Amino acid sequence: MNIAIPIQPTEQELIRACIERQTWAQQRIYEDNYRVMMAVCLRYSNSSDDAFDILHEGFLKVFMNIQSYEPGTLLQAWIRRIMVNTAIDYYRKESRRTTRDLDEAKTMAYSKSGPIEAITAQEVMKAVQKLPNIYRSVFNMFAIEGYSHKEIADHLGITESTSRSNLVKARTKLKELLNGKI
Repeated sequence: MNIAIPIQPTEQELIRACIERQTWAQQRIYEDNYRVMMAVCLRYSNSSDDAFDILHEGFLKVFMNIQSYEPGTLLQAWIRRIMVNTAIDYYRKESRRTTRDLDEAKTMAYSKSGPIEAITAQEVMKAVQKLPNIYRSVFNMFAIEGYSHKEIADHLGITESTSRSNLVKARTKLKELLNGKI
């Protein structure tokens, strides 16, 4: 069978080829989305090794479920959603959730942090990766992905108040980690 590979295939042609399990199309989608999706995975992981695991597992899910992609939806947004869900699943497998009382979060003090200009993006990423899994997941889902506390609670199997509490704790811990860098 001769297969003609267009130089610039349309998104629909790529999707159709992926449904047919054509590796050139899978490779193209992987390469086109690698950088953005790796950044998503890094925000949810403890290390770059974990991020690679999440990324590859996520792309496997993308290619196994490509037939459920709905035309008209932004492909990259669909892939991002799969990556976020894969990261959450990975987190669930890797650790047990620990939560603390909301009362403890209410008693935490807020103080001004040092100059933000002195902090690099890489330092922020390293600080986020040092957060406990539940704090990191809640922080990423709320601050980066834009989920509501109700959505976070549903995805992680926690209460909304626990989500809020863990966000406060994540911010406090991030502040502590970043204040040590300045």
